[in-house]
Amino acid sequence: MPHIVQPREERTAMGLAAMAGAVLFFTLIDSSAKWLVLAGLPALQVVFVRYAVHFLLALAVFLPREGREALVSMAPGRQILRSAFLLGSTALNFNALYYLPITVTTTIMFAGPIVVTLLAIPLLGERVGRHRIIAVCVGFVGVLVVMQPWGAEFHPAMFLNLGALICASLYFLMTRLLAGIESNATSQTWSSGLATLCIAPFALSSWMWPQAPADWVFFLLVGVFGGTGHILATWAHRMADASILAPVVYIQIVLAAIAGIVFFNQWPTIWTLGGGLIIIGAGFYIWQRERILGKRAAIDKAANIAPH
Repeated sequence: MPHIVQPREERTAMGLAAMAGAVLFFTLIDSSAKWLVLAGLPALQVVFVRYAVHFLLALAVFLPREGREALVSMAPGRQILRSAFLLGSTALNFNALYYLPITVTTTIMFAGPIVVTLLAIPLLGERVGRHRIIAVCVGFVGVLVVMQPWGAEFHPAMFLNLGALICASLYFLMTRLLAGIESNATSQTWSSGLATLCIAPFALSSWMWPQAPADWVFFLLVGVFGGTGHILATWAHRMADASILAPVVYIQIVLAAIAGIVFFNQWPTIWTLGGGLIIIGAGFYIWQRERILGKRAAIDKAANIAPH
C-alpha cells in the first residue's frame, strides 16, 4: 500500500491539537502534584512517581520503533546536565505547589521564554536587540506583579518557583544545544530515566502510600500525565513548526485557573491575571521578533545559495 502523505495544513492542525493536549496534561501534572503533597505525600516521592512512569511510557513508545538507538546518546554530558535541570525544575515546582495556587506557579513559569532570551546572551552567544531587551524587562515587571514582594500576599515559596523557572529555562537552552545532535527518543528516555535513578534511593527510603481513594487516583495518574504530555509535545513538534506551536502554551493559564477552582477552590487574583497578561504580552512580542528574524535569516540564506 503506498504511503499517503498528509497535506501540510492537516499536519499543522494535528500538531496544534497535540500541543493543546500536551498543555492540558501539563496542567494535570501540577494539579496531581499539588493534591498529593497536600495529602501528605513527600514532594520527592511525587517527583519519583512522575518520572518513573514517564520513563516506562517512553520505553514502551520509542523502543519498539527505534530499538537500542533510543538509549544511545551522542552527547551524554549535555544530556546529564539537561536532565538535571529538568529534575530541579520539577522538584522545586512541586514543593512550591504545596504553598502556592496553581495559577501563581503557572503564571511565573510563563516567564520561561523571557529568561531563555536573557540567558542565551552569555551562554549561547546570541545577539539580542533592544526590542527584545525591553520585552524582557516588561516581562519581569509582570513577574513582580504576580509575586507582589511589597504586599501581604507574598510567600517565600515564590523563590522556589523562581528557582524552578531558572532551571526550566536552562533545560530549554540545553535542549536547543542538543537539537540536531540527539533524537527526541533519546532525550525523552534520558531525562526521565536519569531522574528516576537519581531520586529512587531517597524516595524509596521514606515511602508513603496514599490513603484516600482520590489520593490513589492522582498517585496512579501523575506519571501518566507527565509521560503523555511530553510524548504529545514531541509529536506536535514533528507535525508543526515550533514557531506555530509556541503560543498554544499560553492556554495553560486558563486551564490552571479552572483546575485551581475545581480541585482546590482557589480563584485567581486580579494581580495574578494582570501580571500574567503582562508576561504573556512580553512573551508574544519575543516570539514575534524571533519569527521575523528567522524569516529574514532564511531569505538571506536562500539568496546566498541561489545561482548567480
